[in-house]
Amino acid sequence: MSTPPADIIDLLAGIRPGDALDTVRSGRPQARENAQRSFEALLEPAVPGEFSLAERYAVALFVSTLHGFAAATEFYGDLLGDEAAELVPVVTEAAAAASAPGPFGQYREPGLAAESTDGARWSPEAGVTKGLGIRLSAALAHAHLLVVRPREARPDALKSLVDAGWSPDAIVSLSQLVAFLTFQLRLAWGLRVLAAAPAPVDAHAAHASPSPARASLAEGV
Repeated sequence: MSTPPADIIDLLAGIRPGDALDTVRSGRPQARENAQRSFEALLEPAVPGEFSLAERYAVALFVSTLHGFAAATEFYGDLLGDEAAELVPVVTEAAAAASAPGPFGQYREPGLAAESTDGARWSPEAGVTKGLGIRLSAALAHAHLLVVRPREARPDALKSLVDAGWSPDAIVSLSQLVAFLTFQLRLAWGLRVLAAAPAPVDAHAAHASPSPARASLAEGV
């Protein structure tokens, strides 16, 4: 019998079988299974197609570094290293240069204009483009837009991906990947925070009458 793949959110959150948070997550088996299936579909598909595994792992390493999540950065760095080790230092350098507190962006709605903020805009330098190629460099720029400046992610922002050779299907997969990574990393980080909380996590209490913060997190658990 083959060993089932490790649950990636548990791995990133540092949850071990039998932990209190393992019991909590077991109370939402469908949510847990769906998150794992999303990982497998977006990061380890049986048929990657034109969006290669190396490109997927490079985007994941870049996004996890933007989020400042060391465990995820190590995990995705290892996956990329197994697939295309030469890309790891280039992606790491690009992510370090692109990191910003964010999110920033300009609201298009007049009533929200006063809440607009300005911040870092990032595009790959020549050395990054040389090391990664135009196609992957464009993907990282798009990932940075979605993570750091999501308010400005408009249709015209896709032109650079098209110019770099990304097909419509691959662009959709890339955007889905970045969205999933943002969910995955925030959930895993939130679970780490819960695990470190002074009060023990009670599986029944967490589902029966959670605090507002826990209730929000439980939607993804």
